[in-house]
Amino acid sequence: MNKKDVIIALDFPDRQTTLDFLDLFPAGEKPFVKIGMELFYAEGAPMVREIRKRGHKIFLDLKLHDIPNTVKRAMSVLSGLDVDMANLHAAGGSAMMKAALEGLKRPDGSRPLLIAVTQLTSTDAKTLREELLITAPMEYTVWSYAQNAARCGLDGAVCSPQEAADVKRRCGASFLTVTPGIRFADGDIGDQKRVMTPAKAAGAGCDYIVVGRPITQAANPVEAYRRCVREFAGKDGGDV
Repeated sequence: MNKKDVIIALDFPDRQTTLDFLDLFPAGEKPFVKIGMELFYAEGAPMVREIRKRGHKIFLDLKLHDIPNTVKRAMSVLSGLDVDMANLHAAGGSAMMKAALEGLKRPDGSRPLLIAVTQLTSTDAKTLREELLITAPMEYTVWSYAQNAARCGLDGAVCSPQEAADVKRRCGASFLTVTPGIRFADGDIGDQKRVMTPAKAAGAGCDYIVVGRPITQAANPVEAYRRCVREFAGKDGGDV
């Protein structure tokens, strides 16, 4: 897969709402999409297969976090769905991440990209310190988790756009940064704490940006998606 792509978060409650949204796009336009917990728990594997059959690349965002053997077996199941990207929580540790990679390998040796969640973009420094009892600064925590993932052979990490450049410097240019927390300059940040515009995210070294409500809840979702692509690709002025 090419780097530098916009992934639409299909945060919908059911199959019909999801397909109605995808039907807004012309037949030849197949955005990269993310299926998260809400849609997967509601509709399961058949939803993944149906969207795949329509020709979309899929990031299956289930954020696995369990003992190594359980994660390995779960990843083996998810790999069979022919998704392009899957993820887990880096907080599960190195043994879990290595087991996940083993589980993802298909009989032909191929596998989806595997990325590690460092810290959620809804987590701020106060929450990190007072609730999670992590006394290291947010930036240190994020790149430390990302380095652990890189050492285990993972393909990249989920981080906020503010941390993407530092993750790249510490983990290498080929280590992917997948970044939620993207908002247009004139948009509402919602429940996100660490956000950035598509244009600034491109400048920060983000490889993939994950965008939900600014596209899915826009008055014209297709145009909002295209605007996001233009700004991320540097073909629109945006907020630079």
